Amino acid sequence: MTGVAAVAGPAILQRLRTRTGSQPRRGRRTIGARLIRNDLLVIAVAVVVFGLVGTSLVNRLVVAEAQRVVQNDLNAARAIFLSRLSDVHDVVRLTADRFFLKEALRTGRLAQVADELGRVRAGEGLDFLTVTDEQGTVLVRTSNPARAGDNRSGDELLSAAQSTRAPVSGVAIWSAADLWRESPDLAERAYIRFVETPKARPRAEMEETAGMVLEAAAPIWSNDGELLGLLYGGMLLNRNYEIVDRVKSTVFQALRYHGRDVGTATIFLDDVRIATNVLNRDGTRAVGTRIAADVYARVVGEGQPWIGRAFVVNAWYITAYEPIRSIAGRVIGILYVGMLEDRYVEMRRRAVAILLGIALAGGLISMAFSYHVSRRISAAVHRLVSASRELTHGNLGVTVRLETGDELEDLAEAFTTMAAALQARDEQLKEQARTRLMQSERLAITGQLAAGVAHELNNPLQGILAYSHLLLELLPVDHPVRDTLQKIADQANRSREIIRGLLDFARPRPPQVKPVDLNAVLQECVALVENQAMFHNIRVTRRLQ
Repeated sequence: MTGVAAVAGPAILQRLRTRTGSQPRRGRRTIGARLIRNDLLVIAVAVVVFGLVGTSLVNRLVVAEAQRVVQNDLNAARAIFLSRLSDVHDVVRLTADRFFLKEALRTGRLAQVADELGRVRAGEGLDFLTVTDEQGTVLVRTSNPARAGDNRSGDELLSAAQSTRAPVSGVAIWSAADLWRESPDLAERAYIRFVETPKARPRAEMEETAGMVLEAAAPIWSNDGELLGLLYGGMLLNRNYEIVDRVKSTVFQALRYHGRDVGTATIFLDDVRIATNVLNRDGTRAVGTRIAADVYARVVGEGQPWIGRAFVVNAWYITAYEPIRSIAGRVIGILYVGMLEDRYVEMRRRAVAILLGIALAGGLISMAFSYHVSRRISAAVHRLVSASRELTHGNLGVTVRLETGDELEDLAEAFTTMAAALQARDEQLKEQARTRLMQSERLAITGQLAAGVAHELNNPLQGILAYSHLLLELLPVDHPVRDTLQKIADQANRSREIIRGLLDFARPRPPQVKPVDLNAVLQECVALVENQAMFHNIRVTRRLQ
């Protein structure tokens, strides 16, 4: 007990030295380095995730915006297309109601109206303007005056005007023969030879001879309500760039990007471009090129609009397509608008670059802040580690003062409190050790004196014991003092055993491990102490097994 108390203070310090070490171990990362590494990892992951998510979001937003814009552009192109059809409708309707035409049909003097109708056709930009009787037989053909007498009742719009007795207009497909009858120039203009186009659907034909026309037909009524005949007129769209160029100038404002038109418009007959401002690589209009097979299947095959990315002649565009239908509802062509994808790709790249720049700037700012915080924490921890090393070297008066206003300050205060408590405990243990050492020294001296006394008492006690046994042998058994003498011998023998035990206790011997009789050991221990003053008036009861 005394030895343990004497070394308790140094043992605590030794354990602290063992745990903390007098010097930092090599190859071990500091807490500052770990904090910076972990923060950098988190920041890097955050920047990467932000960049990926932001890039994906920008891509979706740019594509969605491009599709929204091109949808609006398609709406505008449709309005321009229908506006031109409405113009044709109005010209035919109003001309059919003019007096000179009614009078010529009523009187049969048709030669008088040919020149006037020709001026109307030329002035309104029509390619044909023709008068028939009520059965559809051609009476006057302004674009080909020498050709008359053929019947046009099979024409869809003319038939509709006959049946409804009202002006009608729409888009129609005319065969090469129909065009030739109206004018050989129209048939020649309508002829388009196919141009090999990537991604187009396979076709056995190599040319297109039919023409797409904007056509209107109106009945000609006399003043008393008699049907005098029919008037039909219109314009051939093959190689007519009025509508598509108007779309480009009005909708796209003729913007250019790297020398190319940003916006383009096209009118298709089936899958063939018949009027377009999409250009070939040589700068010519891409008339005769054909639509991509997947777009054709959607728009013509299914009759549904297409809005999305599509390959147009020789470049990728953000496009919008919708079917052009005849008066009977058949899909006979396609109206297209598109914007050059490269422009949006550039916009997307810039947006992504700005986004990544913001992410990197935020990451750098976060890294700088993280470095500052890590250094602050590392410096505080370093001060605590230095103080703990001083503590292990015995400087129990060490203190740590931090003014961080957080848990580190609490930790420093706790460390200072612990050091003060260790110092107080160390002083207490030292005082206890000194007291126990003095007691041990006194006990050792007392033990030495007791051993000397016991040794000195042992010799006369041996004499008493020897003479007692000699007298017992000489006295007869019935001698009256024999009992008293026997008690003297017993007490002397008992005293000898006590002295022998004291001598054995005082004699230093190496510890030995051997089997012993516990009952005998207990008997010896009790015999040593039962006659001491502290055991007076105490009865010792032995219950040994």
